[in-house]
Amino acid sequence: MSLTRNAEATASRTANSRWLELLARVGFIGYGIVHLLFAWLALQIAFGKPSDDGDQSGALRTIAAQPLGKFLVVTIAVGLLAMAIWQGLEAAVGHRAERGKERVMERVASAGRTLVYLYFAWTAFKVFKDASSNSADQQEALTGKAMESSGGRWLVGLVGLGLAAIGVGLVIYGLIKRFEKHLKTGEMNAKTRQLTRRLGMAGYISKGTAYAISGLLIIVAAVNYDPEKARGLDAALHTLREQAYGQLLLILVALGIAAFGVFCFLQSRYRKV
Repeated sequence: MSLTRNAEATASRTANSRWLELLARVGFIGYGIVHLLFAWLALQIAFGKPSDDGDQSGALRTIAAQPLGKFLVVTIAVGLLAMAIWQGLEAAVGHRAERGKERVMERVASAGRTLVYLYFAWTAFKVFKDASSNSADQQEALTGKAMESSGGRWLVGLVGLGLAAIGVGLVIYGLIKRFEKHLKTGEMNAKTRQLTRRLGMAGYISKGTAYAISGLLIIVAAVNYDPEKARGLDAALHTLREQAYGQLLLILVALGIAAFGVFCFLQSRYRKV
């Protein structure tokens, strides 16, 4: 019992580190920049212009191609890694203001965020090392290989189902304005709070829509044994573009993702870290 308490105390001290907090806030800025560029790539798809891979990895490669871009990519990677450590500690010993099922759900959510931030930190590192090819091609190849194994199509289908569920969860998260619970709303004036609420809602709903479509496409790929449809967010955006009024819908999604990018900047200042 004492070992457990000592471990929790050590984790709590780490979580309260001023340096970890500063790096996490830098991470939110980097995360915002990535989403703004992701939105720009989505707009390119909406207007039928050739662009890089239409997801966050394409955004990171866009950054890396600029003057001092690789330095910025490394900075983003460090910030995202700090965010992953912070959320990992929250999953382990955090959310003590909550009780019962509420705390369990918050810790599970933090565990999920940890995986997301680790994935993007790793993606940023690969972009810096020039080791990352087109991520949509990678996902297609990985899906095709998985389908060749016994039960692989079931596994791919479950992954798609999980991604679609995450997308629906993000939409609900935005609609009920759950994100406000994690913000220092008491430090905001009325205009800033209203702006933050609108940006958060638009951002989470748009991201959730893109993830849900991506998950559904992966399920379709598993059912039809068609790995070409399992190309992640890039395929989701192109699929949305092909629908009736698809260009308008994709523009709205892109604007929502841009709103999430700006929301990340506000989180850098007002998020409870």
